[in-house]
Amino acid sequence: MLIKKIPSWHMSENNATDESVYHNRRAWLKAAGLTGLGLAAGVTTGLSPLSAFGAPITGFPAKRNEAYQLDRDITDESEATTYTNFYEFGSSKNIWRKAQKLETDPWMVTIDGLCDNPMQIDAADLVKKMGDMEERLYRHRCVEAWAMAVPWTGVPLANLIKLASPKSDAKYLVMETFLDPKVAPGQKQGWFSWPYTEGLRLDEAMNELSFLATGLYGREMPKQNGAPIRLVVPWKYGFKSIKSITRFTFSDTQPLSFWEESNGNEYGFYANVNPGVPHKRWRQHEERLLGTNERVKTQMFNGYQDQVAHLYQGMSQDVLYY
Repeated sequence: MLIKKIPSWHMSENNATDESVYHNRRAWLKAAGLTGLGLAAGVTTGLSPLSAFGAPITGFPAKRNEAYQLDRDITDESEATTYTNFYEFGSSKNIWRKAQKLETDPWMVTIDGLCDNPMQIDAADLVKKMGDMEERLYRHRCVEAWAMAVPWTGVPLANLIKLASPKSDAKYLVMETFLDPKVAPGQKQGWFSWPYTEGLRLDEAMNELSFLATGLYGREMPKQNGAPIRLVVPWKYGFKSIKSITRFTFSDTQPLSFWEESNGNEYGFYANVNPGVPHKRWRQHEERLLGTNERVKTQMFNGYQDQVAHLYQGMSQDVLYY
């Protein structure tokens, strides 16, 4: 007899908003001309609904935090916004046109699990509650051995954690993106387990580099880059930086991430950048810079060793990378 183990961060179906209710509400909003106001979907989960009305995320351009600098030129905006991975819309890099179908206002975000302040809230209102936005220059490294350097706008992930107030037994932050195969044709592919799920250890999530990005190049986040809110963890390979997040769940159990479940022989939970550990399909000792095709040496932890190496002291190298 097959027994399915339910993880501690899973929400039971009887506690979730019925899909038909959600979509009918959105249809009503469109008909009433209120979608731009970000009216929240009906809340039936028992979580605290902190916003009844939302609004587009504003505040661009944000002041740059000069503590985060680059050792290379910023990638041309047209390259960074048209050469993207977003498997929800297909496996091609050129999916930016398809991604325009994604509706990001309103955008409800759920915070739940092992925390004292669970809530459902529109993304714009959540960002306001997390404090002033700032711009940071970060390197971004894909496991496919290409890289870019871009100015992200957003807030530290630690601000969301403080807002949620995790319980003492919370060890991981699990993140989940949207699920809508009618809009995202890639989600019709049955060999992947949708929705896209990622996770961090809580100490990783609290690290100063962990960032919730809402914008890029001084403007709101393009849909193909993960609007309206995405994760950025620059010392890890890009697939860890989950896009278009709809749920943050605090858990005592390490989650099975999207790529782990899809191909555990090639992708691990930690996925820290390491030039000395080759992927089965891509050597990692160097990377190709978008826009110039210049090849440069890959840096340990993508150049952020001083900020994050202490998180992994004493851990096996095999566990940390693949």
